[in-house]
Amino acid sequence: MKKFSIKIVALVLALGAVSFTGCKKFLDINDNPNAPSDASVALLLPSAQAAIGHVVGSPFQIYGGIWSQYWTQSPSASQYKTIDQYSINASSFDRPWRMLYTNALQDLQVIINKAKTAPQYQQSAAISYILKGYTFQLLADAFGDVPVKEANNVDITNPHYDAQQVVYDSVFYFINTGLAMIDVNTEAVPGSEDLVFAGNMTKWKQFAYTLKLRAALRLSQVLPAAAEDTVKALQAAGATFLTEDGAIQYSTTGGNQNPLFAEILGLGRTQNLVASSSAVDQMNANQDPRVDVFYEKVKDLDKVVGITQGAFDTIVETIPFSIPTAVVGAKGLDDQSALAPVKLISGEESYFLQSEAAARGWWAGANAQQLFVNGINASFAAYDLGPEAAAYIANAPAAKWPATGLDAQVKAIITQKYFAMCGNQGFEAWSEWRRTGYPTFLVVSLATALGPDQMPARLLYPNTEVTQNANFPGLKVVTEKVWWDK
Repeated sequence: MKKFSIKIVALVLALGAVSFTGCKKFLDINDNPNAPSDASVALLLPSAQAAIGHVVGSPFQIYGGIWSQYWTQSPSASQYKTIDQYSINASSFDRPWRMLYTNALQDLQVIINKAKTAPQYQQSAAISYILKGYTFQLLADAFGDVPVKEANNVDITNPHYDAQQVVYDSVFYFINTGLAMIDVNTEAVPGSEDLVFAGNMTKWKQFAYTLKLRAALRLSQVLPAAAEDTVKALQAAGATFLTEDGAIQYSTTGGNQNPLFAEILGLGRTQNLVASSSAVDQMNANQDPRVDVFYEKVKDLDKVVGITQGAFDTIVETIPFSIPTAVVGAKGLDDQSALAPVKLISGEESYFLQSEAAARGWWAGANAQQLFVNGINASFAAYDLGPEAAAYIANAPAAKWPATGLDAQVKAIITQKYFAMCGNQGFEAWSEWRRTGYPTFLVVSLATALGPDQMPARLLYPNTEVTQNANFPGLKVVTEKVWWDK
């Protein structure tokens, strides 16, 4: 995919400078400068996309990466200990919540309002509706019940929360509204200010269909009939899906770097994330060449080595272990980390979603096994390993397609999706584990503060909501499952 750099505007500079946890070195943006209705769409759209990309690529990437056990806390530091211990603080989510609501969703709504009287912004509004669907799914998957109906209303300072099922109804509504507005033949499209597809509305249509498929499958355990109906409706509508990443590309220019790298940069390039043996051991057992892409080899051993999840207080610093690479934006001493994209939806994820829909019998005539293979091939190709995919598919136990049994096939699909998302779609991998229970090799962190057999199932509501919203519905604990998690 062609790379489009983020424009250096004031808000985007501020977003790129955030340090999520530990030291607090960042530009403070308590007020959103884009809130006025006369703000330029050419600034509103990239600022909204940058806000979404920052949350997906830094705070949610860190939590997702640790809780899906791609990464664990380094034994030589303490920055992410509380995350590995499942002992998290509500105030850690103040900023991501504000970025999604006050920055992203508010800016998207201003674009939508502008398009009502300015037809030249119709396609920007279509993108905005689709991104509203993406953002509200992200919020619901992270926190559960969240404000939707009264969100971003200037006349409502204490919005009521909507039930998760209502939020998901809204997700589908926003996606459908955006799809109905797309005109792939018009020349009145955004240009480079669209950081994801540069105004290519055919790709935005594929993104919307893929997002709708993702949202439908998320309901497979809680509302299977509705999920099936949604998938079948997609087929009846002639939906086509992404074959490449829907991603935000970054540069080495200050303020425009990958947000996880910016987090590490703000801490003096300190690298406090290390490889977890949960992911590494399974990839090594399958002779998966992608392990050398996602993690640095231990030089003396000439292989990637992980440490047991949460073992940071029980091992000595001299024990060899690997760290994440620049490919996922997590190598603080390598400026190439600044260029790592944030993948909102990846091409390989798209194939695995289609494979699961076919395996469940919800997409008539589709070949689930071939789509499964396509997903593996797409993952290998994404990291210039295309020629090695065939041998992996032929020989790796985890790449074998079960001839029968829906559960076995779903396990194979989600496990391969997990490997494909290593280090770059951590929050989505964690969400899929919560939905399906796959992969089955995740373990309780040795540092857990929850006790045996308990693992985190949600993020906590931000402290700002607890203390400032009169309609806040009440505290949740990290082990309380969200609605679709059965």
